[in-house]
Amino acid sequence: MRSAEAPKKGDKLTLEVTDINNLGCGVAHAPDGRVVFIKGAVTGDLVSAEIIKVNRSFLVARLTEVMTPSLHRADKEFCPAPLACGGCVYRHINYSHELELKRDYVKNAFNKAGLPDVKVLPVLSTGRAEGYRNKAQYPVTKTKNGTRAGFFASRTHNVIPIDNCMLQNEAFAPIVKSVCEAADRYGWSAYDEECGSGLLRHIYLRIGERTGEIMLCLVINGDTLPHADEFVNEITSGFPNVVGILLSINNKNTNVILGDRYVTLYGRSYIEDTLCSLRFKISADSFYQVNRDGAELLYSVAREMASLGGGEVLMDLYCGTGTIGLSMAKNVKKLCGVEIVSAAVDCARENAERNGIENAEFFCADAGDKEVILRAAGGVRPDVVVIDPPRKGSTKELVECLAGLGVPKVVYVSCDPDTLARDAAWFSEAGYELGEVQPVDMFPRTGHVESIVCLTRGLNVDMRR
Repeated sequence: MRSAEAPKKGDKLTLEVTDINNLGCGVAHAPDGRVVFIKGAVTGDLVSAEIIKVNRSFLVARLTEVMTPSLHRADKEFCPAPLACGGCVYRHINYSHELELKRDYVKNAFNKAGLPDVKVLPVLSTGRAEGYRNKAQYPVTKTKNGTRAGFFASRTHNVIPIDNCMLQNEAFAPIVKSVCEAADRYGWSAYDEECGSGLLRHIYLRIGERTGEIMLCLVINGDTLPHADEFVNEITSGFPNVVGILLSINNKNTNVILGDRYVTLYGRSYIEDTLCSLRFKISADSFYQVNRDGAELLYSVAREMASLGGGEVLMDLYCGTGTIGLSMAKNVKKLCGVEIVSAAVDCARENAERNGIENAEFFCADAGDKEVILRAAGGVRPDVVVIDPPRKGSTKELVECLAGLGVPKVVYVSCDPDTLARDAAWFSEAGYELGEVQPVDMFPRTGHVESIVCLTRGLNVDMRR
């Protein structure tokens, strides 16, 4: 093919990979100048690739051969699962390079938001890149070899059977295998999304890494589980760390994994774990950081940025079950948590009580409501506000609310650099000064990265006006 010709589907090209995105696709350029995305290629590779999709502005190619490997390419792949799994998008690269890429990702987000002068620090990491996930939800499928569990292929709902995910706690794999064997033995059918039939939808596991306690929850499309007693006896005799076996009833034809109703077949409906020297109750549907050690690192950075002296009123917005605020409660005069999910608020209150924390109150309300913030803070200006919003970020209304109250310090914890940068620009417009951004690698080998920034302003607003 001459260089002037536009590549067509099926053409094979020799390409130099110049970049890699946070989806794990190497980036190259075709002879006609269009960007080519190549899954599994690494910055610095020289590869042979076959065009599989043609778009007016870009191309997608399948990697066929690494002709000259990059210095950033790992000596061996991180995970034996098929590439289509899409979970470990950075499975092909050295971990040190992954951390550099994530720092660049955060930098680029702030550049795009019009904040190019913000300093982004090197990414912090616990150094543990495998087996760190304490929660897993495995869809199940029927194969010619029987019931298998795995994960959905990237951008699809096709189940790729995987015996042992490298990101999950090593205790999960043998339990998943036993459940699949039980499904074949007892005739449990696998759920089919297209027709909405079949019994077993997901195998859901949680573990308290410090306590060792394991919860096994089967998500079923039905009200009962045939041979439940026999199944319970098999699991409890084979896996003594399983302290609770549950059913999650989900009879709806939906992509939502968990149902609204739970049935406890054995033991407790929750596990416990310790985080930042506190003990937390973790139910099937409650939020808890999937990387416990990473969460301790993240919270220690947030606590350092808050720089608490003991006399402050601390407000924790989007507080969930209260883990961030409760980890700082001993360093403040009063902790106020605000969360819109009532079940999470109940859990936060219980977590405070079980840890003997008496200076904390939690409110079920919209975090962006000025009157809620005033009422929660007891009529005084919060000295420090911690916000940890969902991936979509916070709202301009909340930023204006905090600015209007004259809150002097906001510690923003984010799971999405793009929405963090957008919201930081709003804070800047409202008179806040941005500190250094500290990324933390909570999700090694994936394209996700957490970040924290402290925003400060002078005490020049009367909150009661």
